Amino acid sequence: MEPTTRATKTPLPGVGVRYDVKTEAGRHLSVVVHHDGRRTLAFHDPGDDDACKDAVVLESYEATALARLLPPDPVGHLRKDFEIDLVTEHITVTKRSPYAGLTLGATQARTRTGASIVAVLRRTSATPSPTPDFRFAVGDTLVVVGTREGVDAVAELITGG
Repeated sequence: MEPTTRATKTPLPGVGVRYDVKTEAGRHLSVVVHHDGRRTLAFHDPGDDDACKDAVVLESYEATALARLLPPDPVGHLRKDFEIDLVTEHITVTKRSPYAGLTLGATQARTRTGASIVAVLRRTSATPSPTPDFRFAVGDTLVVVGTREGVDAVAELITGG
């Protein structure tokens, strides 16, 4: 059985919520989620758990980028038995995208790149397995699966790069 780490949650009236985690190595770190969306990542002094040794303030988009780096590889256990050459990326549809407002079918992404857009994340919802008539909006996050080359080609296609 894998070890688990529990986070404690402390309301901070007028500020937000603080989450505290103790690592297996005995280190204490906190994340303060401010009401305005900012996050403060704090590292505590090992000798005095109540003293903050260092802190980094992250804007909401920076916290999102960091959070994408933290989850363990969901298919990593598959690589123990055989080599697989698939990657998953999140690609954002910006206002500069030539496909903002157009359909998935208009991209011909799978035909052109060999990679698949397997889901679209929009605000607080997700559309798994979008159909060719699914219309992209600025701010959508596309979940793309394929080879490194194919996923990079979809990113170039969607961003207009």
